[in-house]
Amino acid sequence: MNLPNSITMSRIASVPLLIWILSPAFPWNGQGHTGLRGGEQEIIACVVFILASITDGLDGYLARRRKQITTMGMLLDPLADKLMVSAAYIVLVAYNPRIVPPWIAVLVIGREFLVSGLRSIASSEGFTIEASELGKLKTVIQVVSVVAAIFAHRWDYWNWGGFIVAVHFIAVTAIYWMTVVSIISAVDYFVGFWKKIDHASERKRRKSFVLSRKKVETPSRIS
Repeated sequence: MNLPNSITMSRIASVPLLIWILSPAFPWNGQGHTGLRGGEQEIIACVVFILASITDGLDGYLARRRKQITTMGMLLDPLADKLMVSAAYIVLVAYNPRIVPPWIAVLVIGREFLVSGLRSIASSEGFTIEASELGKLKTVIQVVSVVAAIFAHRWDYWNWGGFIVAVHFIAVTAIYWMTVVSIISAVDYFVGFWKKIDHASERKRRKSFVLSRKKVETPSRIS
């Protein structure tokens, strides 16, 4: 397995690790389960999620740079992304429901599966749809919203030498802004898909028409 695929696999491996860290069973002390209560749990979870998010762009960059783009990598990379996003929001519904209500998790995960389905159809039709700027913005806001929601489980605000950071407000704003951007980017992706699938269908109809005319115009041999 090459380096880019190994990095992608590490992102997949971070999914159960993140779920465990954000559970009451973290950490294990040898005698029973004792969750951390001083904020360490949230900090560790955020570090794991941020590092996993960084690998999202790193594996693709290395694959292109080292010319190691493989079929396995093309399969694992989007799978790792969907698993990480889905796991994060599902866990947050239980971990911090006042910030992440269930309907937001359903909407975000549904959006990811919708885009994956459209990509599969596009691939079968012989074309691709590049990620838009909205999609890239959505990814950045997702990372911010997950990290903020994890921190907001422990703190409503931080006071750093008189400078107040409204953690709860940032988390709520990021979550709902991410939801809006997710919906808009999904609509944008669907519109782009519809235009290309329409052109692809038109090309197929024209090709079929030309082939059928050639068959009709070909003179038959009389023996």
